[in-house]
Amino acid sequence: MKAALYTRISTTDQDSTAQELELRRYAQANNYEVYKVYSDVISGSESSRPALNELMFDSRKKLFDVVICYKLDRLGRSLQHLLNIAEEWQKQGIGFICTSQGIETVTPSGRLVYGILGAISEFERTLISERTKLGLKHAKNVGQRGKDRHPRKKTGYYMRYQTKGASPFRDTLHE
Repeated sequence: MKAALYTRISTTDQDSTAQELELRRYAQANNYEVYKVYSDVISGSESSRPALNELMFDSRKKLFDVVICYKLDRLGRSLQHLLNIAEEWQKQGIGFICTSQGIETVTPSGRLVYGILGAISEFERTLISERTKLGLKHAKNVGQRGKDRHPRKKTGYYMRYQTKGASPFRDTLHE
């Protein structure tokens, strides 16, 4: 089986050599042939990264059977982003292994962990949706959205012009 290795560091002051060596050791110990090493030097909060984009493109061409990375936070910082990536690979029949955290979607227990993470993500999305709907309902009830339930009184600047019989919008160039 062919494996794609993914490493990421956040700054050029760091070195991804240790990650790559660990992934190569894992691949060799588990009889994976290393297809290619994809390495990014960019923040994990960025969902679009050059090497990750290339990895995703190559995965769609099914150039390897499994993706191996050292830690989940190397692949991404957002749970939703991680789940989207893993779900795409699962649909393509590509396994995902995270060596330091014991996640392997190529094994039944790894798929269980993946499923639990997916359920947590779905639960989180549902909570966010419910909070948003509740917030919009509350805002509407207090008159912050839609029609103003308590129209403002016309005072100050507007009233001064009204009592003088002048318009606050008159053209001052023709005086």
